[in-house]
Amino acid sequence: MARKTGTQESARRQGASRRTRARPSIDPWGVSDRYCDATGQWHEVESATIQAIRSTMGDGCAPIDEAALPLVVPRGQRLNLPHGSRIRLEDGGCIDASGPSAPELPLGYHDIESRGGAAPRRLIVTPLACYLPDDLFEWGWAVQVYSLRSAENWGIGDLADLARLGSWATGLGAGFLLINPLGANPPVVPQESSPYSAGSRAYRNLLYLRIEDVPGADRQLPAIQAGFAAAADLRRRDRIDRDRIYQLKTAALKSIWQAEVNDAAFERFESSQGVNLVHFSRYCALAERYGRNWRAWPAEYRRPDSPGVERFAAEHVAEVRFFAWVQWLLDQQLKRAAQAAPLMQDYPVGVSGDGAEAWMYQDRTAQGAAIGAPPDPFNRAGQNWGLQPFVPHSLRTANYDPFIQSVRGAMRHASALRIDHVMGLFRLFWIPHGAKPGTGAYVYYAAPDLLGILALESHRARCFVVGEDLGTVDPAIRTELASRKILTSRVVWLEAGVPDDFPRHALASIGSHDLPTIAGLWTGQDELDERQAGVVSDAQAWARVRARLQNQTGLSPDAPAVQMVLAAYHRLAAAPCMAVTASLEDALAIPHRPNMPGTVDTWPNWSVPLPVSLEELEHCSLAQDIATELNSRVKPLAQI
Repeated sequence: MARKTGTQESARRQGASRRTRARPSIDPWGVSDRYCDATGQWHEVESATIQAIRSTMGDGCAPIDEAALPLVVPRGQRLNLPHGSRIRLEDGGCIDASGPSAPELPLGYHDIESRGGAAPRRLIVTPLACYLPDDLFEWGWAVQVYSLRSAENWGIGDLADLARLGSWATGLGAGFLLINPLGANPPVVPQESSPYSAGSRAYRNLLYLRIEDVPGADRQLPAIQAGFAAAADLRRRDRIDRDRIYQLKTAALKSIWQAEVNDAAFERFESSQGVNLVHFSRYCALAERYGRNWRAWPAEYRRPDSPGVERFAAEHVAEVRFFAWVQWLLDQQLKRAAQAAPLMQDYPVGVSGDGAEAWMYQDRTAQGAAIGAPPDPFNRAGQNWGLQPFVPHSLRTANYDPFIQSVRGAMRHASALRIDHVMGLFRLFWIPHGAKPGTGAYVYYAAPDLLGILALESHRARCFVVGEDLGTVDPAIRTELASRKILTSRVVWLEAGVPDDFPRHALASIGSHDLPTIAGLWTGQDELDERQAGVVSDAQAWARVRARLQNQTGLSPDAPAVQMVLAAYHRLAAAPCMAVTASLEDALAIPHRPNMPGTVDTWPNWSVPLPVSLEELEHCSLAQDIATELNSRVKPLAQI
């Protein structure tokens, strides 16, 4: 499924008076009664829509004891706890915390214990802001990992390809690779193509494994060689056949697993991952047997904490552990890729309703709603991304553990994390099932809590954070993100100004995977692609973007696309931003987007490999010229 794009320029042109009048009223469950769209127009939400959204929240609408909810506080804030309270620290220590003069606490996840035997209350002590090196000034390649071709993969880019790409990129001067989400899909066919609609954000997709690098593969050569030979045709195709690749890789992995059950390093990984990996692996084993839709499984398996699931796990130990082993393999190969080049991983705004996280956290998510976006000039019908949202109060009663685990997993082996649709930490546009994409309401979350937890995990992983804040964004949100040292996003296509005027604390790019490539916009091919795919967009808006591009580069209207690509990156090199990206699609002057928002089956979203192999890319002159331009960036005086 295709996903969103944004219209940042139009949102910023609205006057402050239009943004501030008729502010929405937000009920106790976070549901707002009105919203402002990308053009500055306010819309009243129908009462039936509000009621439908509340009904999807389940127990999230039940009365809540505020005193039992987690307390998220910045480090240094004094607590006024009841007499006799003590704090059980994350490391097992215990300190007295009675009265207003409680001692300053270390960062981490602690528990407040009180007299009378009441259940402990979670206390999360956070940094004031995310981790961010003061001297950060890097550029990197934006990479759709699945699109990488090589002579050694099985028809889809894998983690060994990523490691090789990383070595090439750092050799050209790049400081990082921004990669698409690698989240795990249900272990069935058909495989989900969108990396933004995975079933888990904490665990990885089996498709990205390099089978030959798996421990024990050398002792199962006939099976591995048969799989590699069967993939020969897949490597030549102009569309990625995820289903066939999944079948080949799963068969090869199971042949190795039967011979390689015991491994001390694997057992240490299992232990470190705890109950989350247990539940994930059980989901996978059940889904492989009963299908992706866990709501249609036998009733005894529909809840992760049920006796039936415990019995299944006890009776199918090898099947369950196989999926834990696959995650260990992915973790090891991702670690090697991160050693070749620092990785900026991508954190999707939600998960598939059929996937592992939806099953594991079904009491914390809205079962009858999906998230999306209201109409805007680039997507006039609105958008339904088909992803399941957390229920705000239910997430809090779970001590935010589902959010913590998914963010922590996404930061594993990452030097940076891009938060897709970062406004989701503040609010999300919920659409009741069966409603039109533009019919919904915003639901608000406890943003200070989520931002504090994000900062804590960021420091622990030494991972800086980028917020994808495109589209309709309240200026107050950008102010809050800046105070938390979360980099903003600046996309040339969506900005009226020039890159020279972009802010320092930003990640800058020409476009994105949802927007036209330079060659596509410049040649008009992208407009033809939209028409072919049945997408209704604002042709005049894109014509203005093209005119700005021509004006900023000074090239003639008939300049070749390759010349325009290089000129555009010459202009981007002037951006004073801490981080800048160039796309491999631009480096190869590809005229087609990886993803066409607003389409499902009329465009091959997320399924087109690069037109050249890694071996050929390493000698691409345009890529080398782009690297030269970006290596010439001059660090602003404030950063020297």
